[in-house]
Amino acid sequence: MSIEIKAPTFPESVADGTVATWHKQPGEACSADDLIVDIETDKVVLEVVAPQDGVIKEILKGEGDTVLSDEIIAVFEAGAAASAAAPAAEVASAEAGDSDKVGPAARKLIDENNLDANQIPGTGKNGGITKEDVLNFMKSGAPAATAAPAATKAAAPAPVAVNVAPGERVEKRVPMTRLRATIAKRLVEAQQTAAMLTTYNEVNMKPVMELRKQYKELFEKTHNGTRLGFMSFFVKAVTEALKRFPAVNASIDGNDMVYHGYQDIGVAVSTDRGLMVPVLRDTDGMGLSDIEATIADFGKRGRDGKLGLNDMQGGTFTITNGGTFGSLMSTPILNPPQTAILGMHKIQDRPMAVNGEVVILPMMYLALSYDHRMIDGKEAVQFLVTVKSLLEDPARILLDV
Repeated sequence: MSIEIKAPTFPESVADGTVATWHKQPGEACSADDLIVDIETDKVVLEVVAPQDGVIKEILKGEGDTVLSDEIIAVFEAGAAASAAAPAAEVASAEAGDSDKVGPAARKLIDENNLDANQIPGTGKNGGITKEDVLNFMKSGAPAATAAPAATKAAAPAPVAVNVAPGERVEKRVPMTRLRATIAKRLVEAQQTAAMLTTYNEVNMKPVMELRKQYKELFEKTHNGTRLGFMSFFVKAVTEALKRFPAVNASIDGNDMVYHGYQDIGVAVSTDRGLMVPVLRDTDGMGLSDIEATIADFGKRGRDGKLGLNDMQGGTFTITNGGTFGSLMSTPILNPPQTAILGMHKIQDRPMAVNGEVVILPMMYLALSYDHRMIDGKEAVQFLVTVKSLLEDPARILLDV
């Protein structure tokens, strides 16, 4: 029985998608719920799985093709037996250089990296070369065509071997992914359309660090292994500050200013596919453990490419932490239509004057970028000072003072 495989149903905010990677090839056996293909949209990568046991009969949309919501991308044969895999020796001796045995995605990689198809062991149907075969060959750095596929996969990953003649200047051109292109477009638009300004301050992290050190083990034991980090303190401090300064929690819609009566805070997560900003919903009602557990889940799903559209829609304010990569100070860019974003940075011991004495304290620079069309400088500075004050005396968060 033939079944039509369709692209996912995209939400209204997503016009179309791009076929990123076919994980199964025609004739290859699939079990129910096996991952078949990744569809990349402007925001996330969506996965399409096998509806039941069977094989891919025909692929209608190749990698790189644009697809619309619910568009047919392949034909699936339910219950059909997959062709037996060719023995390793047969694969090694197959004529991999024949054009009919090199898939479009594999051919593109081969051409971009000036590889010899005859040297790449194929694991596809009848010894065909797939995209994964080319990637494994590049990682292995072993050009020998006689190497068995199993040996190729078992080899430890290594930097791509490139034969460069003395004095030769090598360049590699790689098209932007749809997600990366969208990020680039939004960041440029943010700087072109908003009256963006940044104000800075610094916070003494010693009180939070001592509180964390004192209760770290008890917190983890009490909350089923959830670790106590710094981000939850920042989220709670920002939430309280947003309640006091509603303009920082607002957004601009045309000529209208929209004030939000809730706090949905986006937390920037760096992934291999680019920067993503999943949103913590109603942070005023979340405890420290809820915030830490949710952020940990966001990070894991972001690395695995499992973040969904619902995770990243909305948001009234954003926090980004460049300190995890060692950044001492930076100017974060707004995440439209939000009107402000807070940048955290590296904690660094610095000599500070305290009551007329020099004391070494763990200090962090904070940066608040804001849209001056919506937020006056006075509000922005007071907001940042409030965040600083709450972090330097965490008891004030609990006491709401």
